[in-house]
Amino acid sequence: MEDGKELPVKQEFSESTTVGIDVGISAWSSFIIKLEYKADWFGKTILRIGHFEPSSKLCSVCGYYNSDLTLKDREWECPDCKTKHDRDINAAINIKKFSLYNQNFIVI
Repeated sequence: MEDGKELPVKQEFSESTTVGIDVGISAWSSFIIKLEYKADWFGKTILRIGHFEPSSKLCSVCGYYNSDLTLKDREWECPDCKTKHDRDINAAINIKKFSLYNQNFIVI
């Protein structure tokens, strides 16, 4: 900032993809470390699931896998059990099931 102007940070990151990726990875790592610290501080447990679990594409009622679901599809109906799903709510239910299953808990 020698001449009083802000540095073109956005431009620098767009020119170097690896720097942008490194910053993103670093930010997520820092967030996870802080989240784990706070969870431990308050006596809470963080449950994790695999990155590639089909949380949105899997019917949370019957387990049908909807391979045709795209990111723009916000709602869908299961062809097997006819349950209507909001993509985000369905994913949240599945994430809870995946995380508890990996910890040998029973989901009710």
